[in-house]
Amino acid sequence: MTNKRNWLVSALLMLGVIIFILTPLYMVFVIAIKDPSDMVNVLSFPKQIRLENFVDAWVKTDFPRKFANTAIITIINLIFTLPLTSFTAYAIVRNRDKSKFFKYVYYYFLSAMFIPFSVIMLPLVIQASRFNLDNIWGISFLYIIFGLPMNCFLYSGAIKSLPISLEEAAMIDGAGVLQTFCIVVYPLLKPITATVAILSFMWTWNDFTMPLILLTDESQQTLQLAQYVFKSQFSVDYNLAFASYTMVLAPVLIVYVFAQKFIMSGVVSGSVKE
Repeated sequence: MTNKRNWLVSALLMLGVIIFILTPLYMVFVIAIKDPSDMVNVLSFPKQIRLENFVDAWVKTDFPRKFANTAIITIINLIFTLPLTSFTAYAIVRNRDKSKFFKYVYYYFLSAMFIPFSVIMLPLVIQASRFNLDNIWGISFLYIIFGLPMNCFLYSGAIKSLPISLEEAAMIDGAGVLQTFCIVVYPLLKPITATVAILSFMWTWNDFTMPLILLTDESQQTLQLAQYVFKSQFSVDYNLAFASYTMVLAPVLIVYVFAQKFIMSGVVSGSVKE
């Protein structure tokens, strides 16, 4: 009887989770293909499918330019984040017990994770304007810096689980610290590297606040800022807006569906010390 009740509870929970996840996606897709005159019942399927909404949203948001801006920022972030954070975490983990400096750096990164972004928004705007960082290249640099604490924390957990004997063997064979990291350690960090890459991609692609306060030039705006174009003073073009949301969400959903197993394996990696 206990097993039967457990299966029933599990089935109900799974059903609830599926409904909770799929209902917003259903609403986004349905509104995106509706005619404005068919917006009386939001949840109902449209009487006539209007795919022109996607074409109008593409033109109105200048989608190719904004997509290129978002892609450039995301790619630059990934290119520099993975090698920088992994090597930083490796240096901290292997030297934290030997040097107080690396121990302080580790706790400094931990403390940075708990600072709300709203606290540093005003100083960030002032400093970014002063150092000419209020553009695509500057905001890419800031994404790398702001992602450093969390990414180092994830890498640190994975590096702790690696046996140090592998590195000692490489150094006995004549490898230096950099060679040991590149040849021995980094290939073993594939799960957490995939996790950091995916999380960094999703964060950079979906972020709205930092581009909003830093990117003043309209030609350099990201896809998220382009959604403002559908809102006027007295009305909102919901069908065009949701069509644009669908196009913006598509890359993230595709990446997440194909890479979710790497996220789980990377987060679990290093959580248990054997």
